[in-house]
Amino acid sequence: MQSDDIIWDVINKNFCSYKTTFNKTKFCRNEYNVTGVCNKVSCPLANSRYATVREEEGVCYLYMKTVERAHTPAKMWEKIKLDANFMNAIEQIDSHLEFWPGHVVHRAKQRYIRITQYLIRMRKMRKQIKRELVPIKKKGERRDKTRESKALVAAQLTTNIKKELLDRLKKGTYASENYFPDKVFEDVIQDIGENDQNLEDEDIEDESEEENQDVEYVSGDEDEEEYEDEEEGEFEYELEDENYDDDDEDDAEFDEDFEEQAPKPKKKGARINIEFEEEAESQTN
Repeated sequence: MQSDDIIWDVINKNFCSYKTTFNKTKFCRNEYNVTGVCNKVSCPLANSRYATVREEEGVCYLYMKTVERAHTPAKMWEKIKLDANFMNAIEQIDSHLEFWPGHVVHRAKQRYIRITQYLIRMRKMRKQIKRELVPIKKKGERRDKTRESKALVAAQLTTNIKKELLDRLKKGTYASENYFPDKVFEDVIQDIGENDQNLEDEDIEDESEEENQDVEYVSGDEDEEEYEDEEEGEFEYELEDENYDDDDEDDAEFDEDFEEQAPKPKKKGARINIEFEEEAESQTN
């Protein structure tokens, strides 16, 4: 059977894997410890009858250990899920630990209160908007920039090679020999073939448009109307000629009358003013 006093004497005076000291105070790192302090009352190993509260993924559980299950370490702790409501969970603790020592019940309730408090704080922190600091990888950015610049240079080289190859093919510098990569040469030839095909298609379209413009479809009624218009034009032309002759004769007669009526220009010379006096007539009277 388990002897609590013997276990505590060994753990307290000798080595314990859960015991730590900080500022001359002994603490216990066992997950089932209620208070976290290393003493005989709080030690889960040196007490055959022990109760504690633990939290797993936001849910609280009551763990109880009794002497009857000491011979089965795998089933030593009884696990009871507590209600999400605070008051209902407190009632559950009181009901399950009804005949237990008062200090055990009191410490279990204190632990449950602390757990509920930090769960509430966690929920509030999740709702708050926080700024995340993202580290900038300067080496990675520099590496990407160098790769981009090299890729651009390589692309420009290929385009320049294609242009030079096109110029040389057009000039006919190398009729039968090629000193260029096969892939580039094939691509250039394909581009030339496509351009020639496009030019031929455009020429065919232009010729078809010109033919459509030259050909005009006229109905028979329009020919008859044009013939009648021509005859009327000739008849009007003859009448206009006759009227034109009559108008010429009238114009000649009008010019002769105008010349007769028009005053002749006076000769230029010195002007003489003549004055007459009537003295003799006034004396006789």
